Amino acid sequence: MKRKETENLEFKKSTSELKDAIKSIAAILNKHKSGRLIFGVKSDGKAEGQQVSGKTLRDISKAISDFIEPKIFPKVYEKVIENKKCVIVDFEGNESPYFAYGRAYLRVADEDRQMSAKELERFILDKKSSPWDLQLSDTKTSEVNESILKKFIKSSNDSKRIGFEYTNLNSVLEKLGLTKGGNLLNAGKVLFCDENLLEVQAAVFAGKSKDTFLDITKFNGNLIELIEKSTSYIKEHMNWKASLTEKGRGEIPEVPLRAIEEAIVNSFAHRDYKNPKGNEIAFFSNRIEIYNPGEFPENIEPEDYIFGEERSILRNPLIANILYLGDYIEKWGSGLKRIYNLCKDSGVKVEFKKIKSGFVIVFKRRTESEKVGEKVGKKVGKKVGKKLTENQKRILNFMSEDKFISISDLSKKVGIAAKNIEVNIAKLKKNSFLKRIGSKKGGHWKVKIK
Repeated sequence: MKRKETENLEFKKSTSELKDAIKSIAAILNKHKSGRLIFGVKSDGKAEGQQVSGKTLRDISKAISDFIEPKIFPKVYEKVIENKKCVIVDFEGNESPYFAYGRAYLRVADEDRQMSAKELERFILDKKSSPWDLQLSDTKTSEVNESILKKFIKSSNDSKRIGFEYTNLNSVLEKLGLTKGGNLLNAGKVLFCDENLLEVQAAVFAGKSKDTFLDITKFNGNLIELIEKSTSYIKEHMNWKASLTEKGRGEIPEVPLRAIEEAIVNSFAHRDYKNPKGNEIAFFSNRIEIYNPGEFPENIEPEDYIFGEERSILRNPLIANILYLGDYIEKWGSGLKRIYNLCKDSGVKVEFKKIKSGFVIVFKRRTESEKVGEKVGKKVGKKVGKKLTENQKRILNFMSEDKFISISDLSKKVGIAAKNIEVNIAKLKKNSFLKRIGSKKGGHWKVKIK
């Protein structure tokens, strides 16, 4: 079969045409991201061969490294064609535009044409505007964790979000839109490949700051598994309370699990994957934080999604779509509203914080004083047939946090006159919710909860 030059295949008679060969490589990369060049074959496809030694191969590799920017790392090797020694150069790259000797070239048919200023400007603008997850990765499809992909397809079938079953690796990846020209996109790399730069840092701190930690760990791997690992970590370290229902004894988490799951998926769907910083999960005594790198959309506030009709701006549209197909998210742009409503229904306070380095969802944990107030309220309802006033609850809460607190400090914290504090304390004592231990100056308060 007669060989013929194409848009991604170039022939050079010998290494005497090395300079032109380098221009061809840059031109093919800018058009097709990968290609092949053969030394020792004439432009008509006939093999002539050339002298080949270890030095020949090294000189070709060095010239490509020295004169093409950004740098590429081609495979350069000897091959016999029609009983003639030739040199094959296989190359690929995803960082276009590529420059040869300081100029950008573009492959047109089987020729290399220098780019115009307008074409180069368009190339750069297209590169900036193209979402990261839709760009070609440096990873082959063979590196995909096939068992995770099979599990994902089964789950998507069960939820009826996709209408095809698992056949083979490359076919499924193509149907999911995770490949282009047989090459794996960035979305496919982070979603299903174990070897990537994704990282989640998780920690439990002793107090309200990061001064002392009780537990710290780090997760790496594909995004699908990291979602599961992150969710499991939060479940293990959250507080749970017993609950009696018609079906028997159960446990209720301090934060709705569905809200946690939404927050975890949201943190991966909208993070900036070009930022090397990892996602974070942090437990404090008074809150749980879920952080992802990547600024919130400019000129938009979280409340615009929660209370308004703002449309979602997707930083990673392909990743978001795959998570939708896997039934990890309901629909785009509804995550924050769902988290807010789930927490509101469960009486959990949640805060959405835009910070310079990213975005944080903060779930407020109920402190011991708040739990005391709830118990006190229930006791009053049973014992005297009425609830405590809000001021009385707050007084008991502050006393449970600081048993030595003074009338003056209570007045400042509760926001009422010292005389009114004393009136409320007298009522609390009378109803047996409070007792003074010791003297007025040297004693302390004892909140009595049965």
